[in-house]
Amino acid sequence: MSSLDGARRAGRLVSRVLMAGVMLAVVAACGSGDPTRADRQAGASVPPPAVATPTAYPLTIDNCGRKVTFDAPPKRVVLLNGTSVAEVESFLALGIQDHILANSQSYEVSDDPSFVDRIKAVPRANLKLNENFEVPREQVLALKPDLVVSTWAGGFDDKVGSVTRDQLDAAGIKSFVTPSNCANGDLNARPEDKERYEKQSVESSYELLLSLGEIFDVQQRAADYVNKARADIAAIQQEAAGRERKHVLVVYPGMSMMNNNGLPAVFAGGIFDDIVDRAGGVNAFAGKTNTQLAEINAEALASARVDVLVVGLFQPGEKADVLAEDLFAKFPYWQASKSKTFTSVSDSFYLGPLNTVAIRKIADAAR
Repeated sequence: MSSLDGARRAGRLVSRVLMAGVMLAVVAACGSGDPTRADRQAGASVPPPAVATPTAYPLTIDNCGRKVTFDAPPKRVVLLNGTSVAEVESFLALGIQDHILANSQSYEVSDDPSFVDRIKAVPRANLKLNENFEVPREQVLALKPDLVVSTWAGGFDDKVGSVTRDQLDAAGIKSFVTPSNCANGDLNARPEDKERYEKQSVESSYELLLSLGEIFDVQQRAADYVNKARADIAAIQQEAAGRERKHVLVVYPGMSMMNNNGLPAVFAGGIFDDIVDRAGGVNAFAGKTNTQLAEINAEALASARVDVLVVGLFQPGEKADVLAEDLFAKFPYWQASKSKTFTSVSDSFYLGPLNTVAIRKIADAAR
């Protein structure tokens, strides 16, 4: 993700992404060595409540080591990255979609069904994505935006046909990368940005919302949204407190091109582990890197402890119950297969404003 972190850019998703949103790597313990939920919570810092004050312009922010100054809220925003929805959904959640001049992001299923139509209603300005699912440089510059937003640092790389941040600066156009993805696609990223990327969590989704709230002077909306989401998640965690932590496998069958053995894409690490943890479970492949996840074979899946199956939906028409039954038939020794325990998620499992939905669904399935 998020971000979360789509699979249309599957060849590159293995190394850099979500949706989306979405496939992050983090070094973490897994298996029997995984600490208990109580142990993790005892050592975790609880963020203070988000507070809101009116934005004072000119506003200068640090974004991936660049100083970006806004004299007023941007009014002509271009959203890059056709395989993400974290940013467009965050704009919608904050009610600032009228600032979008052109959006290239789409994902035609959502855990908030209203988002599908709401995203379609955002202007696209006849954008045509290139083979890398990015908006070509010439199209961006021709639109004369005042801000261009990318879900990852690599979205401003001329190697994928995109406009660079230096080229935008030269044209007097501001640029912004989702903060937790500053090291995603940038080999020269600062150490602090690499650490932020490796440790992506649900809080990374809130960091994006709060950053946009400051830039667009809607800080109260952002703070209210984040505080409510944190409270809702805390309530879910309280419900799960004391229960046995079940092992949860999250797979996206529609993204099988991400697995070198043609199996459903397994999501683990970073924000994905955090979502499962907050739901009171433990990711069956917690802490695995993208490279390791891409090499998972049928034997590894069959031998995994799976108490709860989470089916990720990527394309319209996919039916969670059909996909779950297929996996249960192929892996009958999972406890989930014996008990027929599953749920489904789509965009709420990636970086973005809907993480609470995924946590709720997984927590309910893990009861």
